[in-house]
Amino acid sequence: MKVVVLCSGGLDSVTALYWARREHAVGAVLSFKYSAKHNEREIPFAAAHADKLGVAHRMIALDFIGELFASDLLKSGGDIPDGHYAAESMRRTVVPFRNGIMLSVAAGFAESVGAAGLVIAAHGGDHAIYPDCREPFMQAMGEAMRLGTYAGIELLRPFIVMDKAGIVAEGTRLGVDFARTWSCYKGGATHCGRCGTCVERREAFQQAGLPDSTVYADTGALPAKPSC
Repeated sequence: MKVVVLCSGGLDSVTALYWARREHAVGAVLSFKYSAKHNEREIPFAAAHADKLGVAHRMIALDFIGELFASDLLKSGGDIPDGHYAAESMRRTVVPFRNGIMLSVAAGFAESVGAAGLVIAAHGGDHAIYPDCREPFMQAMGEAMRLGTYAGIELLRPFIVMDKAGIVAEGTRLGVDFARTWSCYKGGATHCGRCGTCVERREAFQQAGLPDSTVYADTGALPAKPSC
């Protein structure tokens, strides 16, 4: 199947790109620039991996999100909180309906380039704080994409029941260079090691029992996962 892969340049989406390359014919890699604090750090990695695999990379600007939406993930928002990824404070980084918007645009792009499928790296660990990563949403969005396109675009979500450690293990099997991926929401020169996405990344490598080549500014003890 010819597919388009949504790839931000993060650990999950880069692994999804390599998975898609193994399982399907990748027609294009699609990234979105939406005024997130870390866009400039992660998108170049998406482009680099697409180039390595010989696949076209396209970047679509969604400037209106930064101008109109409320989220601390955006340049217009407040400070990124430190702590565990599953903590309630991380809800401040949710960009309202982000996946719905991006999947809608990507579905139109996929049909326009003759693809039959669209790959997204939403995973099990996202469910705690991101309503537009959960399986009921993905099922509904997939059905809307199928019904709303002549091609019947299929939404492929290979990691939807997998946690981050599982993705790290899968990416290792696929030969992903994780040093050339980005997670930190703060978007500094180096992964901070303290924000929710850095904590999740560090935790995932530890749980997978695999070496982490990421350079972190802080490698202190990881915070405990919230009980609920």
